[in-house]
Amino acid sequence: MSSKFVHLSVHTEFSLIDSTVRIKPLVAKIADTMPAVAVTDRANLFSLVKFYRAALSGGVKPIAGVDVRIQPDPKKTIIFRALLLVQNDIGYGNVTRLVSRSFQEGQHSGTPVIQREWMTDSCDGIIMLSGGIESDVADALARGQESQAREIATYWQNLLGDRYYLELTRT
Repeated sequence: MSSKFVHLSVHTEFSLIDSTVRIKPLVAKIADTMPAVAVTDRANLFSLVKFYRAALSGGVKPIAGVDVRIQPDPKKTIIFRALLLVQNDIGYGNVTRLVSRSFQEGQHSGTPVIQREWMTDSCDGIIMLSGGIESDVADALARGQESQAREIATYWQNLLGDRYYLELTRT
């Protein structure tokens, strides 16, 4: 293994609008260069079983995750992006419940959306990446609201502890 770099946000063919990456070729491509990879398809976990099996058989540690949309206030239509990575069995259960609930109760213009308040009881075992330039923190910064950005980041850090990471995006 020549690199310790790990992709934490790979969309596959199961993110129909975003990607054509197929699972087995993905694993074959990274098997000699990365110890692990996270598949974080948009709003779904459809690839999880296929990905998990292919990664293990290819000698790559599978990291399960999902690229989600989160609505901080149900009274407003503003929606932000975040990545949820599964840390353990409890996290897997929480992520699957949040994604299922987003399809059942959180549809906005055909997009499954998680209400931020749902996270308060369902964040154990989840690692959250802020969502880069599409995050709530980035939105506040883009509007020149540094104190609001700090409040938002503090909210997530208080909720998730050391399992919340600000995602930086080179633009």
